[in-house]
Amino acid sequence: MAEVVLAIDLGTTSTKVIAVDRDAGVVASAEHGYPMRTTPSGEATHDPVEVWGAALRALREVAAQGLAVRALSLTGAMHTLLGLDASGTPVTPSLSWADNRALAQTARLRGTADGIALHRATGTPIHTMSPLVKLAWFHDQGFSAARWCGLKDFVAFKLTGELATEHSSASATGLMDLVSLDWHPDALTFAGVRAGQLPSLRAPVDSLPLTLDVPGLPAGLPVVLGGGDGPMANLGVGAVVPGVAAVSLGTSGALRVVRSSPTVDEQGRVFCYAVAEGLWVLGGAVSNGGVVAQWAAETFGVDVGDLLDEASGAPVGSAGVTALPYLLGERAPWWDADATSVLIGLRREHGRAEITRALVEGVAQQLALVLDAVRSVADVHAVRVTGGAFRSDLWATVLASALGLDLELADDSEGSGVGAALVAWRALGEIPSLTVAADLVKPVKTISPDPDAVAHYARARPAIDRLYHALRELV
Repeated sequence: MAEVVLAIDLGTTSTKVIAVDRDAGVVASAEHGYPMRTTPSGEATHDPVEVWGAALRALREVAAQGLAVRALSLTGAMHTLLGLDASGTPVTPSLSWADNRALAQTARLRGTADGIALHRATGTPIHTMSPLVKLAWFHDQGFSAARWCGLKDFVAFKLTGELATEHSSASATGLMDLVSLDWHPDALTFAGVRAGQLPSLRAPVDSLPLTLDVPGLPAGLPVVLGGGDGPMANLGVGAVVPGVAAVSLGTSGALRVVRSSPTVDEQGRVFCYAVAEGLWVLGGAVSNGGVVAQWAAETFGVDVGDLLDEASGAPVGSAGVTALPYLLGERAPWWDADATSVLIGLRREHGRAEITRALVEGVAQQLALVLDAVRSVADVHAVRVTGGAFRSDLWATVLASALGLDLELADDSEGSGVGAALVAWRALGEIPSLTVAADLVKPVKTISPDPDAVAHYARARPAIDRLYHALRELV
């Protein structure tokens, strides 16, 4: 029987548990979903007990299949935050990255000398997604908790009885110093918390013994702490050597490239998060990805796949329509939760095809702006891509042309989970390094850019910057 590790991947709408062999092959899986609560006030939260229940059900289903399990490993959405009482019981919901109620705390810090210094020291931009400002929001509300942690940390606590996090997830909190790999004193002061209220800090390859009784799994099984879903996705698609970026595009999107040392750009446009064992990812996330096409489909009352097919018939440049598609505010490179959308150049002869294509082109141009920012610090000459949006030829061809690079399409189903599993195999000493992911994970398809479209998007991109700043003066 082939040996496997089980990776628990805590996503925004569901948790998936996958069994992964040494060659990064997925041999079994189970998945259970849950809702995210959103309100007009900016709340975007999960019930941590509900998420834990879904994770445990999925874990039990895969463990019951009689596999030779060597370890568990964890990954999950970054920037989550919840409070616990002294016994480890949640006293708040789990705030997701999309919770933007900390607007005032973000505005108080962003653009200041202290904010710039914290971004450079912690690698996390000053934005409402950050647990740094979420904690300050709780503090300003007069609310305190015995302990604070991320959602993945809470699941690890339920499995092992110990509250710990790892450098990968911690590097996305805005609270960890990238050099010392310890909680940053100035960040703690702004957040209004003490280091003792936060989880202990460990390496991603560190493990804790399983103490929860799970049928099919032995007591004491190593629970490898793993890492955040973004850095783990680079591993999962094989983008783990310098110059090879990973782009994920689902509801939102991100572009990340691996480096051997931590840094951010001088203009503060990118993040820097830990992977493991001296590897870091430099990049940026965009809040608006496939959501813009879904919004257009709902607005026009048509199927999203049919609408994208229709939009693919519109010309490059959308017949003069340009979109800033900031339906959910925007992250990189602006890090502006208040950003709003706009359509420029709209005329009577334009219809839903041109508008939809303009929205798709707007997202692709935003990721190209992220690439420009990344290239100010690191080389990028190849791109591995993954995500549900790439099932559409329009998304794939537009993004390839906006980036001006071939897109190597990876299997879009298990990237972060496979990455966490590879961290576990490394922790077990069964693979020589994490960079073997570049050889284990092979792309299944290559999408090449259209030269004429490359030239068009490159000419148009500087105007996106100018349009964004002009719009900020109007609203």
